Amino acid sequence: MKPEITSLMEKFEERIVGQGTNLKLLLSSVLAGGHVLIEGVPGTGKTQMVKTLSRLLGGSFNRIQFTPDLLPSDITGSTIYNMKDSSFQTIKGPIFTNVLLADEINRTPAKTQAALLEAMEEKQVTIQGETYPLEDVFFVVATQNPIEFEGTYPLPEAQQDRFLFKLDIDFPSFEEEKSVLRQVIENHADRSDVESVLDMETFLTIRREIEEVTLSDSVLDYIMQIVRKTRETESIRFGASTRAAISIGKAGRAWAYLSGRDYVTPDDIKMVARPALRHRVQLSPHVELEGLTIDQVIQELIGSITVPR
Repeated sequence: MKPEITSLMEKFEERIVGQGTNLKLLLSSVLAGGHVLIEGVPGTGKTQMVKTLSRLLGGSFNRIQFTPDLLPSDITGSTIYNMKDSSFQTIKGPIFTNVLLADEINRTPAKTQAALLEAMEEKQVTIQGETYPLEDVFFVVATQNPIEFEGTYPLPEAQQDRFLFKLDIDFPSFEEEKSVLRQVIENHADRSDVESVLDMETFLTIRREIEEVTLSDSVLDYIMQIVRKTRETESIRFGASTRAAISIGKAGRAWAYLSGRDYVTPDDIKMVARPALRHRVQLSPHVELEGLTIDQVIQELIGSITVPR
């Protein structure tokens, strides 16, 4: 693992307190070329987490505040007629960046949410019939609030499936939260002075190194058993797709790399499987009535599968 990554992780954890596992999962998804959906109550540092990561990576960053009146062209861009030159001119939207923060993505209708579909899957945007490629390093981090339903629009299944991970942000421990409070009160929590640790060229080099991490046949079998089990168990109404298996494999490689190994273990797969599956499967009605959560069902499902040696 490159020393720049070690430095990035250390600085990340210094700035965002009490979210060590989620920070590593977020970085794993980014290094694997995936997008992330972050869910948590207001005030838990979701937006700050993404801003800090973008500064550490050294790439360009844009933030879109999703609202009910947001239009698809507000994201992708539009073509206007320039009367001075008597010609049409394309104005590119904020999606043309390295890191895109889609803040409160569930506050805009599905029509506007769909503006991200092509970009997230194919890394390109179509404006008035003309296709424009996005940056080599491009990923979307979207946030949503799980406790407010008025004025929100649930993400369609196709949209959710584009995200490699769904991370649940919880409150930090007592001591960690006290540390954050002290930093803010004493004005030591300024995030604007974060200096970049990587550049985009180094970032792409790291991605190529991650692609060389060994994923053995037995671990591939383990991934497929987990995914296929989601389609066979009575607890789950709709199981995971092939894209979910691909996501688990890519994320497992990135997690292994960040753990200082050049091979993937079953424990790596266990670590990334839950955030890779929790937004891709739906519980059966009788399971929801029993009060079980999606994480509990996934954990039980993984535990029922024999771990390869």
